[in-house]
Amino acid sequence: MLRIIGGTAKGKKINFPAGSKERPTSDFLKENIFNILGSLEDKNFLDLFAGSGSVGLEAASRHAREVYFVEKNKRLADILRKNISACGQNDRCYVMVAETEKALRSLLKRGLKFDILFADPPYNRNLVGATLTGLNHDTIMAKDGMLVVQHSIKEDFDHAMDHLEMTDQRKYGDNALTFFKWRENNAR
Repeated sequence: MLRIIGGTAKGKKINFPAGSKERPTSDFLKENIFNILGSLEDKNFLDLFAGSGSVGLEAASRHAREVYFVEKNKRLADILRKNISACGQNDRCYVMVAETEKALRSLLKRGLKFDILFADPPYNRNLVGATLTGLNHDTIMAKDGMLVVQHSIKEDFDHAMDHLEMTDQRKYGDNALTFFKWRENNAR
């Protein structure tokens, strides 16, 4: 069972469709992510490949200003909307049903900036590299923002980016959390 592990919605259950081939972020990994990130108060949060929204909802529960979710699967997006409502987070959460690239272009056009970007692409489908490439060129990250990518330790991707700089990587069994910041010498 998935649940919110901290903040105002602590203990609320998160629904995830039975039999789905996608896997949600475990409570253990969420706890590690949010311990590393620290306070989210007044920060904008973007949850890419959101699924049921457990990571973005955790951010909303921990006082993120606004949380945007990007999920291309309409069935998961419907469950995500129900989870947002069940957690009482309708006032700060926005769901975009779109492919990641299309959503990033839309957010860029709207001039939105995010302090924390979280990406959890489906494992072992070579989506980490493509996601990093898209984020490396789009300037939706706030000046002091951070990108957190959850991925399989088996997934190989190029860490050399023009604008994104890897700052940390933590491994937990078959999972890894890799952290990136915008390179200071390319500040906007």
